[in-house]
Amino acid sequence: MSALFPLLKPVLHAMDAEKAHQLTLKALRILPASRAGRVNPVLAQDVIGLHFPSPVGMAAGFDKNAEVLDGLLGCGFGFVEAGTVTPKAQAGNPKPRVFRDPGTRSVINRMGFPGGGADVFVKNYHAFREKGRNKGGIIGINIGKNKDTTEALDDYKTLIRIFAPIADYLTVNISSPNTPGLRDLQKREHLLPLLEEIKKERARVSAKTTPILVKLAPDLHAEDRAQIAQTVLDAGIDGLVLTNTTLERPAALPEKFRLEMGGLSGPLVRDKATETIRDFYALTKGNLPIIGVGGISSAADAYMKIRAGASLIQLYTALVYQGPAMLKHLQKDLALLLKIDGFTHISQAVGADHR
Repeated sequence: MSALFPLLKPVLHAMDAEKAHQLTLKALRILPASRAGRVNPVLAQDVIGLHFPSPVGMAAGFDKNAEVLDGLLGCGFGFVEAGTVTPKAQAGNPKPRVFRDPGTRSVINRMGFPGGGADVFVKNYHAFREKGRNKGGIIGINIGKNKDTTEALDDYKTLIRIFAPIADYLTVNISSPNTPGLRDLQKREHLLPLLEEIKKERARVSAKTTPILVKLAPDLHAEDRAQIAQTVLDAGIDGLVLTNTTLERPAALPEKFRLEMGGLSGPLVRDKATETIRDFYALTKGNLPIIGVGGISSAADAYMKIRAGASLIQLYTALVYQGPAMLKHLQKDLALLLKIDGFTHISQAVGADHR
């Protein structure tokens, strides 16, 4: 897939962004998956009770139905976060709903959690675990509520019952801007009881303590961040994914593109996401593992997030513009950046800016 991307990119970028994504998924399904290659051991680490061969993961949103897990791991990702999956199948928001701006290498999406629902996801997931060439790879599952669900907790508990026994880790998505009312769950009065009930459900249904992470928005005020940090510590969750897409529209965006509704991703989100990581690392005193995501286009961007407090990082939008070949370069350059700063292992660089 890496070798084909330079040839396919003009074709993919000439078509509607969502159609291009579906074509990419189809290619990953059809092409035989490569076996995950060896990564520099200085980048391997144990986080949330799991051994990650590389800190570079595929962010949620790319593989919503767990269709191409094997192919993604074969591209060189150290882990994949699949989803967002909802209990029931849903169409998502009206099309068109994904937009590219090559000038700023940005994407705006208002997908709204489209997908085949938990049944389709489980079928695909089990097929990967049984037959995948990289079936031992780390897979996180990102879970969310259906748009028409009145009581969000019901959906999250349903998904915990289904996925806690089989996932390597779970991410509770309460930060997508494209599902009405979802971000309200970030408020302490909603978040604390939600997480407490989710943990109780996990204990009821699974013999293993599957790590539970929470994915947050980058559009939080300082007082919100402080309150959420205390809430997640009180709830005893296992980590954070920082951050989702932003509703902000930087001036650098072309006017027509800027007017599209939805969440913005790409390089213009980088600094905002990094500052969110920096704040939460400080607020939690480095005691809560963080997966950093948002605007990573290079090893320097990834390293910035690691020094700010992220143990792991995730990509998505950069792949739209650079393709999967960037993974090998990013990992090689990341190891070099560690060496330049005198670190012999990536764990030494996590949160280095705070010391």
